[in-house]
Amino acid sequence: MNINEFAQKVCRAVGEELGAKYNVELKEVRKNNGVMLHGLLISSGEGNVVPTIYLEHFFRVYEEGMTFGEIIRRLLEVHGQDVPARNIDMEFFRSYEKVCDRICYRLIGRAGNEELLKDIPFVDFLDMAICFFYAYKGESLGEGSIMIHNSHMEIWKCGVADLMERAQQNTPKLFPWQCCTMEEVLREVTDKKLQEELLAKEVPMRVLSNHQRMNGAVCLIYQGVMEKLAEEHQADLYILPSSIHEVILLPDSGKENPDDLKSMIVQVNRTQVAPEEVLSDSLYRYDRGKRRVEIIM
Repeated sequence: MNINEFAQKVCRAVGEELGAKYNVELKEVRKNNGVMLHGLLISSGEGNVVPTIYLEHFFRVYEEGMTFGEIIRRLLEVHGQDVPARNIDMEFFRSYEKVCDRICYRLIGRAGNEELLKDIPFVDFLDMAICFFYAYKGESLGEGSIMIHNSHMEIWKCGVADLMERAQQNTPKLFPWQCCTMEEVLREVTDKKLQEELLAKEVPMRVLSNHQRMNGAVCLIYQGVMEKLAEEHQADLYILPSSIHEVILLPDSGKENPDDLKSMIVQVNRTQVAPEEVLSDSLYRYDRGKRRVEIIM
């Protein structure tokens, strides 16, 4: 059974469990880097917000041995938790004045996102794109983000320059940057044995992201951040795009082999990073003299 057959089977089973009161349908959702995910939408006509339940995770655990009945039980459980208790008033989103204080930006790669970039406002940054989102925060839906599309700009009567100006002000405030040592990061995400092996190498790398560690690679374009970090190290900085969530910084001591760094980026992107979270295969460097980020290779 492939993912498409699995999704169709799940859709029928959930519909049978919930009955005629509910409408259950599938929707393919385009994510970053052209990744298409299978979303399950369950609505009853009583609310104006329908959460999307992505089925890829459920397909993986099904392939690993979880029974189909247990899959359906868990999906219904997720649906019960995700349904908002009441209608969400989204009328505010039609007013630029009401949303402009939470317009932010993030970085994605241009390669692989050609179709998406036709439909959203963006600013070129090297071989990447600065795109925009509304940082939602509310009682009913908690925290999240809404991608800003060209259609939103038409409603708001604003341009890309307006979005960029707002995002430059808002993003560092709402998503403050932080630069951690590799040791601090490793202690959070790896087991003790691997920690000891990696820390013994004393690699002088640092990880730049935001405090939320979500879409934090964009911190490298925050005003003054790269300049400050380069001055601290008294060196130019190699920038390895670990994912859309963070970048790795390595002081340029003159001993590094750019070919090796490039190979590391490509290998990690192919083996360790989810396809929708890959930022770029390029190696970058912040030049202290020019005060700008450049592509090395």
